[in-house]
Amino acid sequence: MSSIAALLVCLFLSLHQRTCSGAGADGAAAHNLSSCLVSHGVTNFSFPTSPSYAILLNSSISNLRFTLPGVGKPTAVVLPASRDGLRGAVLCARGGSLAVRVRSGGHSYEGLSYTTENHVPFVVIDLMNLNRVRVDPGSATAWAESGATLGELYYTVGRSSRSLAFSAGSCSTVGLGGIISGGGFGLLSRKFALAADNVLDAVLIDPNGKILSRSTMGDDVFWAIRGGGGGSWGVVYAWKLRLVPVPRNITVFTVGRTGPVELVAGLIYKWQFVGPNLPDDFYLSVYLPTGSSDGNVSVSLEGQVLGPKHLALSVLTQSFPELGFMESDLTEISWVESTAKFAGLSKHLPNRWLGFKQYSKSKSDYVQTPISRRDMVNIVRYLSVGPQGSIILDPYGGAMARIGSNETPFPYRAGNLYSIQYGVYWDQSDLDRAGEYIGWLRSLHMYMTPHVSKDPRAAYVNYLDLDLGTNNWTSPAGRSSEGAVKRARSSWGAAYFGSNFDRLVKAKTLVDPGNVFNNAQSIPPLHY
Repeated sequence: MSSIAALLVCLFLSLHQRTCSGAGADGAAAHNLSSCLVSHGVTNFSFPTSPSYAILLNSSISNLRFTLPGVGKPTAVVLPASRDGLRGAVLCARGGSLAVRVRSGGHSYEGLSYTTENHVPFVVIDLMNLNRVRVDPGSATAWAESGATLGELYYTVGRSSRSLAFSAGSCSTVGLGGIISGGGFGLLSRKFALAADNVLDAVLIDPNGKILSRSTMGDDVFWAIRGGGGGSWGVVYAWKLRLVPVPRNITVFTVGRTGPVELVAGLIYKWQFVGPNLPDDFYLSVYLPTGSSDGNVSVSLEGQVLGPKHLALSVLTQSFPELGFMESDLTEISWVESTAKFAGLSKHLPNRWLGFKQYSKSKSDYVQTPISRRDMVNIVRYLSVGPQGSIILDPYGGAMARIGSNETPFPYRAGNLYSIQYGVYWDQSDLDRAGEYIGWLRSLHMYMTPHVSKDPRAAYVNYLDLDLGTNNWTSPAGRSSEGAVKRARSSWGAAYFGSNFDRLVKAKTLVDPGNVFNNAQSIPPLHY
């Protein structure tokens, strides 16, 4: 058998709850961890000496920056297959004085679910085998394990009912544990708010291995896990989700336009007054790639309407005549079919393996006042000479504006017109220019300063950005300080959570005072 075939066999076995730990894992620490895991019924784990290790570690890494040799690698990758196995994995990592990193889908923009700071020894607990979804159409609810991807959830909901949906993101391979813990904006959010706003209950395993429900974890902790960022509280084993009603057929479209900078900038300028103010059933976003061709730039407007084509066409032609919508631009399909379309798939929503990976860096912003036409022209011109990248403008308003800014940790509700996601990408052949590309993205972010939110300048925690600041932990666990809390608040804490940060610190101090669950931007506990 070839080495590649052997690795694939080992991966297959690992995904079917079979031991694939390899022979000769070095050191007493590895032996003790192995023995502890087996004693807790966890037989699926891999050490660096195992043939399966690299595949298991890299399989769910979407940003290739974190596969490079200089990135620290875990002592082990552990794949529990049950709630008790997950509890055992947490206890064994703690017993071995190892930091815990919990990976749901691997889409962390800064790799925080599978890397660590300052060469601290750590274990990755990968939830890919905890991906079961159970839908109850009668109550319009679902219980979903945190390792399920959005695609797996959407597929199961769609099979149960053509008239039920869940409000979350468009990337089908994102893990539920990651997206819900940061809020979870998506195409249904203007109608039904965030994924985190539709969580009814959860099962949380705390740092001591206690299994907590909504009633036993307390109001502050239940509030915190729904938008307060991942990696701070424990491990959410499963979520009880509110499903939302949708028509049997909805309308979707993607409309592209190419032309001079002034034309495209004019369309985006007008979109600022349309996208956030359309009826709640409408979602209309902007995708603007960098670069130009023959002096022209391109823009795409992507949309979804919870209604028939004739309604969509009537509203869009009246509110945005400059775009020139035609009936042929619009397609009626079921909601679950739309999730595959927006994920870039023709089918196979449940497939969790990423078909395309790249090196990338991202940043984010919020806009509260429309950018002037003149300034928009300058922004589009700036983007037209940039390296490979894009900006995405997501409309808020609707249900997003009717929920209080402190009802969940996610604060960006009324008063925010839209979010901006900036990205820059490169491939293997351009690794020596990575610093140049990241530098350009930071310059773009600086260039946008006059046009975006201030005091604090806001950012979305699901678009993690370590440029905002880091905790700089130097041990797997341990108490933090009032100074650590102040530093976190003044850098990334206020940017992600605004005035909600202090309640998050309170929740952290209640559930994890020993700071067992930490990462570069985890909430620090407060000890006086």
